[in-house]
Amino acid sequence: MTISRPTRALDAVPAPAVFVLSGISLYVGAAFAVWLFDVASPAGVAWLRCLGAALILLAWRRPGRAAWRGRPLLLAATFGVVTAGMNVLFYEAIARLPLGTAVAIEFVGPILVAALGSRGVRDLAALACVVTGVLLIADVQWEGSPAGLAFALGAALAWAGYIVLGTRVARAGNGIDSLAVGFAVATVVLSPLALGTTAVWGDAGLLAFAVGVGLLSTVVPYALDQVVLRRVRRSRFALLLALLPVTAAVVGFVVLRQVPTLGEALGILAVVVGVALRSGTRSG
Repeated sequence: MTISRPTRALDAVPAPAVFVLSGISLYVGAAFAVWLFDVASPAGVAWLRCLGAALILLAWRRPGRAAWRGRPLLLAATFGVVTAGMNVLFYEAIARLPLGTAVAIEFVGPILVAALGSRGVRDLAALACVVTGVLLIADVQWEGSPAGLAFALGAALAWAGYIVLGTRVARAGNGIDSLAVGFAVATVVLSPLALGTTAVWGDAGLLAFAVGVGLLSTVVPYALDQVVLRRVRRSRFALLLALLPVTAAVVGFVVLRQVPTLGEALGILAVVVGVALRSGTRSG
């Protein structure tokens, strides 16, 4: 894949700043998704998100024949199905658990990847700061829902898979073309979930929201992830993901005037310290 000018320009932007941009898009898209929960099942909304992303990416990238055959197709398809599955599992989790609890459990995946890639005292200190910060920001509230816990743990494993496979996609030279192929395949594989979306198809406004969710929650953040994954090790990428709940807290404060509690403020500080510690290592 030929790297476009916008992508080259983003290569000059510090990785944490790219993550903040990604987080803003992700959480605006999440707000759109919430509106769809009243008329579609959580898994159905996740499928609509995948469909919308596939349509936008295919129209934008138009992958050539080489992307639809052999090993490139296998890698892209696996990545797409794992990523779409992660979104389905997470949506099902937040339908049963408090959002903060689901986020904290899902972060087990990135934390596992970061832990496996940690080599020195500085890495471990950064990991400890990030784990503490995420738990403080997430405001974990345990409630009895074995199914919710299972869905959140499944999402955590899928998120770890997303990081590992996303790194391979980014460095194989296929990048965003593979996103297009992967989400197209995932849309077909997960098409039985469309049964939970019947109320959406008769309303043009709801369909527009579905496409908006695909654009903001998938196309923009995952394309930005590809930019970062080309530049940093997956262990550092996993730690940078902790900037997402920080971004959510900041957006909530600026847009919704939701003032962080002392615990959330300390959590934000801990994440920033952890990312700064990890960013200071030469290995990236």
